[in-house]
Amino acid sequence: MTNITTIAFDADDTLWVNEPYFQETEQKCCALLEDYLPHHTVSQELFRTEMQNLPLYGYGVKAFMLCMIETILRVSNNTANPEILHKALEYGKELLAKPVELLEGVEDVLQALKGHYRLVVATKGDLLDQERKLLKSGLNHHFHHIEIMSDKGEKDYNKLLRHLDCQPENFLMVGNSLKSDVLPVLAIGGHAIHIPYHTTWAYEKIDHNVEHDNFRSVIAIPEILPLLLA
Repeated sequence: MTNITTIAFDADDTLWVNEPYFQETEQKCCALLEDYLPHHTVSQELFRTEMQNLPLYGYGVKAFMLCMIETILRVSNNTANPEILHKALEYGKELLAKPVELLEGVEDVLQALKGHYRLVVATKGDLLDQERKLLKSGLNHHFHHIEIMSDKGEKDYNKLLRHLDCQPENFLMVGNSLKSDVLPVLAIGGHAIHIPYHTTWAYEKIDHNVEHDNFRSVIAIPEILPLLLA
C-alpha cells in the first residue's frame, strides 16, 4: 500500500452506527402488521419491496419510509387503518432524527491519518440525510472532499477518481460492505480494506470470499493505522 495517496471512508457502519437503527425500525413496522402476517414474513415482504424500488428510489431513510408504506398497503390488501400508515411515517421520522454515534476509534484514526493522506468520505444514500449526519458527527473538518453517491458501482468510483484527479492504484477505500466498498474498487484497480460490522443489510452481503493482492480485512478501524503509517 505504499502508493496510496487518497483514502476514502464509507460512512454508515464504518464511521458511525446505522444498520441497527434500520433493523429496529423494521421490527416496529413488522409489529404494525402482526394481525396480517408473522413478523418474519412481513420482513421478507419489506425487503422484496425495497429491492423492487431500489432503481427508482435509491438508498436511505426516505426510500425506506416509502417502502414501508407500500408494504403495509400490499400486505393489508389496502385495508390497513390509516393510523398504521401514520405510525410508519412517525417511525421513519424518528429514524431521521437518530443521534450520530461514532464507532470506537474513528476520530483518533482520522486525526492520525490527516496530513499523511488526502481523506475523503464516499458514501451512498439520501443527500440531505447524509449531509445531516456528517454535520452531526463533527468529522467534516478531517475530510478534503465528501462524495454522497447514488450508488457504489465501478462507474461511480471511476467518476469519483476523475473528480479527485486520482489514479486507481493510488486510491484506498475503507468500508464495511464487501459488495459496495470492496469489489467495485478492486475491479477498477484500487485498494480496499474491509472492516466487518456485526449487523449488515441483506443487500450488502455476498456469498464468496474475496482474495486479491490489493485487499485487506481488519477487525476494527484502529487496525488500519499499522498498515498505513508503517
